[in-house]
Amino acid sequence: MATYLKTGIPAAAMEAANAKVQETVAEFIADVKARGDKAVRELSAKFDGWSPATFRLSQSEIDALVASVSPRTIEDIEFAQAQIRNFAEHQKAALQDIEVETLPGVRLGHRNIPVNSVGCYIPGGRYPMVASSHMTIVTAKVAGVQRVIACTPPTGGKPHPETVAAMVLAGADEIHILGGVQAVAAMALGTETIAPVDMLVGAGNAYVAEAKRQLFGQVGIDLLAGPTEILVVADDSADVEFVAADLLGQAEHGPTSPAALITTSEALARSLPAEIERQLKTLPTAEIASVSWRDYGQIILVADLAEAVQEADRLAYEHVEIMTRKPRYFLEHMRNYGSLFLGPETNVAYGDKVIGTNHTLPTRRAARYTGGLWVGKFMKTVTYQQCTEEASVRIGEYCSRLCAIERFWAHKEQADIRLRRYGKPKVGVGTSSGDSR
Repeated sequence: MATYLKTGIPAAAMEAANAKVQETVAEFIADVKARGDKAVRELSAKFDGWSPATFRLSQSEIDALVASVSPRTIEDIEFAQAQIRNFAEHQKAALQDIEVETLPGVRLGHRNIPVNSVGCYIPGGRYPMVASSHMTIVTAKVAGVQRVIACTPPTGGKPHPETVAAMVLAGADEIHILGGVQAVAAMALGTETIAPVDMLVGAGNAYVAEAKRQLFGQVGIDLLAGPTEILVVADDSADVEFVAADLLGQAEHGPTSPAALITTSEALARSLPAEIERQLKTLPTAEIASVSWRDYGQIILVADLAEAVQEADRLAYEHVEIMTRKPRYFLEHMRNYGSLFLGPETNVAYGDKVIGTNHTLPTRRAARYTGGLWVGKFMKTVTYQQCTEEASVRIGEYCSRLCAIERFWAHKEQADIRLRRYGKPKVGVGTSSGDSR
């Protein structure tokens, strides 16, 4: 049975905090729905100190911002986007349209059609999340989305040049310097100056995630991506310095970012807290990471790898790093995770920034039922059917009887009218809806 050497704050406390977020977000969305641009501007001024003449960047503003970025940074962004684009293109190639003849004269098929318009939220605020431009905009464009707009908050009271450059290189059709719930609501609902989109994607803080949850149904969403999570699964071969560094690498995202270790090694489990404290002393973001580790950090000691899999699947964390002698054991046995990082040579930062897989991943145990953002999220798999007259008669006979069982008489008549038109029904099949009443 697993032993918890360190646990995070109680679930009840987290639920209480979530309830306050839900109430606040509902008020903001209602305000944007009722007052459009005026509400968006007031919220932006209140929370970001940002109220320009227009939130959308003009081409001249975009050109000036991109020109201010160093050539090396442009090259680095292009390299990262090439990796994300390449993997997304391979994923898209796996999505095949099909058409099959399931019975003589019955042809069924499906097509993969990209959604028409997408709003990408690129987090900013505490950290300008340049990489989120690659993950959302590039992937949407590879899928074939016609209109991709992107919103990101100002950083230090002005647009962040590197983020804007990444948006441009990724192929965004519109760029708005606008953050928070107001950005998400404006993209979903539309305002006087922002046409609404069909789908919202991208990570964000608790308020952004809640806004997407409340707006789902009016628009599609990729998934509910809340505060980032990291789980390290390790045996006695793991390096405690690696483990601590990788846990803190995600804990620095924010004070509510969970970080956990599951290990079969008691020595590793006992030595981790001291190593965390040692690294925090020199970490520039220690003020944030230390709070996250204090309130949301966990250390779980397990008997063997099988129990490690069981506990890892129960947590269903966003990022799972495997630091064991046989990392692919977890690839073969784990079922609930956003993305796996196999072996000490790989880490979450690679996935977050450059390696090619998408970093928009499920949190808060959503990995039990969904994967992360990928090119397929931007595609609608829609079906179609076609029958010959002979096939319509054959299918219609079964359909007529099945509709009668359910007492759907108008449904039954759809079959019966074709039986009368295209062929003589078999014995026992009614010729009109009235026959079976």
